[in-house]
Amino acid sequence: MPEFDETFDWVIVGSGGGAMTSALMMAKAGKSVVMLEKAQWLGGTTCKSGGTMWVPNNRFMDPGEDSTEKAITYLDAVVPEGPQFPGTSPERRRAYATEAPRMIDFLVGEGLALERGSHFWPDYYDELPGGCKTSRTVQALPFDKRQLGAWEPKLRQGFLEMPVKMKDAWMVPFARFSWKIKLMIARIGVSIVMGKLTGKHWVTAGAALQGRMLQAVLKTPADIRTETPVSELVVEDGKALGVVTVRDGKPWRIGARLGVLVNAGGFGKNQAMRDKYMPGTHVEWSNEIESNTGDMHKELERVGGVLAQMDEMVGFQSTRAPGWDKAYVIPGMQGVTAKPHAILVDRTGVRYVNEGGSYELFCQAMREHDRVAPAVPSWGIMDSQYMARYSLADRIGGGPVKPEWLSSGWLKQGATIEELARAIEVDPAALKATVERWNQFVAAGRDEDFHRGERAYDDYLGDPFFKDGPNKTMGKIEKGPFYAAEVIPADVGTYGGVITDASARVLNADGSPIEGLYACGISTASPFGGVYPGAGASVGPSMTFGWIAAKHAAGLGNQAF
Repeated sequence: MPEFDETFDWVIVGSGGGAMTSALMMAKAGKSVVMLEKAQWLGGTTCKSGGTMWVPNNRFMDPGEDSTEKAITYLDAVVPEGPQFPGTSPERRRAYATEAPRMIDFLVGEGLALERGSHFWPDYYDELPGGCKTSRTVQALPFDKRQLGAWEPKLRQGFLEMPVKMKDAWMVPFARFSWKIKLMIARIGVSIVMGKLTGKHWVTAGAALQGRMLQAVLKTPADIRTETPVSELVVEDGKALGVVTVRDGKPWRIGARLGVLVNAGGFGKNQAMRDKYMPGTHVEWSNEIESNTGDMHKELERVGGVLAQMDEMVGFQSTRAPGWDKAYVIPGMQGVTAKPHAILVDRTGVRYVNEGGSYELFCQAMREHDRVAPAVPSWGIMDSQYMARYSLADRIGGGPVKPEWLSSGWLKQGATIEELARAIEVDPAALKATVERWNQFVAAGRDEDFHRGERAYDDYLGDPFFKDGPNKTMGKIEKGPFYAAEVIPADVGTYGGVITDASARVLNADGSPIEGLYACGISTASPFGGVYPGAGASVGPSMTFGWIAAKHAAGLGNQAF
């Protein structure tokens, strides 16, 4: 038995959503907890994210709107099984569908202010059996970081730091079409001013969720440490006994009576690992936090864990607009090519994907198509109707083209489609044929090639006020000048890691669990295989399986407080 410098019941590596939920659960069970965060800030990738949790049959849905069985039917329909996706199984999917709503109940019981993300935020494959055309999303209410006191500077920056709900922020670009939205923006403005006058520091999205989680954990005896990287998992005779970290520049060994949970993020900021597992992708194109370098992926593998689904990522189509390399979040393009009067083409001028739908599937399709035709980057094609009505890069809502977009060469322009084609070095006849075919689909009311607009989520990504097309996402590209902006397969996180079971235990090569070793979040192979079923399909499983791990290690079974 190795000697340790100190010992806790539960040792957590990382401070993402799963880590926080697990710490809260263990502390509530009366167990001693230490959370070890590598970075100087707490919150992990969750804190920088949208903070959305995909939770079927959650308490905020209407009675009879959803059920566990309906959710399982959907997951069974959308999640592929096979040897290339060992992270998923019927048991893990059922565990998630059953335990996720209980996890939400637990958090609400602990005082977390949560609500339905929106009444209209459909599943990404809502047309499949069990799919939800309303919303299974849960989010935290905006949070005042000042409530954390001395811990405020230790919460990682969020991407939207103001008192606004995500569902309201989504509608801001449409203000010109609705007095209701204008009034909402005015109220937000008043809240911002009042916040400054009263010394508040509002955050929303992932930072609000993690701020509230941190606040809850701080009310317990749990020990939270930043700038404390774990270099080694101590595993002997098939059992996790603790970890090795550092204190005052020297190795520091911490024992774990009940177990170790790894929720240490992905490997998005490790180019060598990207080259090995997902060649052609780039750290510069990742929105992951700087500390996500795959350290624990390597360590989990060293102690017997099996890495899987390592070629998967949660893609997020983006663009390298002027200033992109200095932006906290790379400018997105999901809300561009899915709007009316816009399509996506490869570098031969041909469409190859439904521009609506899941961002994960969009970027997956881009990478796969690039093997047969040049598609990285691709081109978003827009006309002047788009430019006058919708957002682009850092411009919210429609308006004039910024001169620096053209002078930098990022945005291409042409008086005709043929002229635009020459500007992006595409065969003019090919691009013209593609646009004409698209316009015919719009006139006929159906996208015969990729079925854009046939699912509720496509319309969600479109324009709720659009009335000149067959749905909210299809509009003709017909009024010059015409424009093109590059689209790259960026990401918000990698999606592969160690294989775990329905109790979040890390499995070794023969499929048996490594006693006392647990993992969740993007340190693991996703329970949804290579598919992203809905908004929050990373944060939701991370928090749920962190909660499941704590209950299992503490011997609580399905008991919740």
